[in-house]
Amino acid sequence: MTPGSIERATPLLELRNATKSFGGGGFRGRPTVVALNGFSLAIAAEPATIVAIVGESGSGKSTMANLMLGLDMPTSGLALYKGKEIRSLNRAERRTFRREVQAIFQDPFGVYNPFYKVDHVLTTPIHKFKMASSREEERRLIEQALRAVGLRPEETLGRFPHQMSGGQRQRTMVARTLLLRPKVIVADEPVSMVDASLRVTVLGNLLQLKEQFGISLVYITHDLATAYQISDRIIVMHRGNAVEDGHPEQVVKHPQHDYTKLLIGSIPHPDPNRAWGDDPAVVPAASSTVPTSGDLAASNGH
Repeated sequence: MTPGSIERATPLLELRNATKSFGGGGFRGRPTVVALNGFSLAIAAEPATIVAIVGESGSGKSTMANLMLGLDMPTSGLALYKGKEIRSLNRAERRTFRREVQAIFQDPFGVYNPFYKVDHVLTTPIHKFKMASSREEERRLIEQALRAVGLRPEETLGRFPHQMSGGQRQRTMVARTLLLRPKVIVADEPVSMVDASLRVTVLGNLLQLKEQFGISLVYITHDLATAYQISDRIIVMHRGNAVEDGHPEQVVKHPQHDYTKLLIGSIPHPDPNRAWGDDPAVVPAASSTVPTSGDLAASNGH
């Protein structure tokens, strides 16, 4: 194997048998809670892919996300970026890691400083990573990113966060992430706090990141229906363990674990007298409304 092929074979981002525990010790001997147990996931540099991590609150999803983003370190096992432990990255490597591995969080409002206009979240990464040599180039990059997610710059820039809808704020954060052209985005419940009428648009933006820009996503959600719609692979989490892992069709239509079957059974069917899982040919109602990147490019909706 040549050095080049070895480099291509090394995952861009990887958790290898990662376990994260909290508690234990102390004066009262608090019990240890295992939030993530022996979890492994590798994201290749290419081709771009969407891996959905599905589970209820407390299943270990957000703990996994924090490890992949380098916001926390595993109690045991490894969190790796290009084959090197994230905790061991030097300053230059960590800077590259911060640009290539980006995050979109659950609450779009919590990311904004209410005293700054939304322009601030877009100009900050440009300044930090020295992406523009002039104000004109900076403006061009920002407008390009906003239009890519279906927002009109003239209706977005110059506004305060409270003057925007939740969907607009979240899509602005997608635009901010897109500015950096990362290799991987870890999206933790990115549509759970967005109005139902706008979730389809944000999901379309996420799908567009993969299809048009070649960006991989780790899509973390409690909603198996949306995971089914946009992902290439689904991992079902339960009590810190990965209990199901496979292609969306296989996981949804032929589930093996009881917890996965429970999730499927809880998805509402258009016919209130039937469960979604009763008919393997039936897909979630959202399937007819999740847009493709082509649909998105033709839309300028809010």
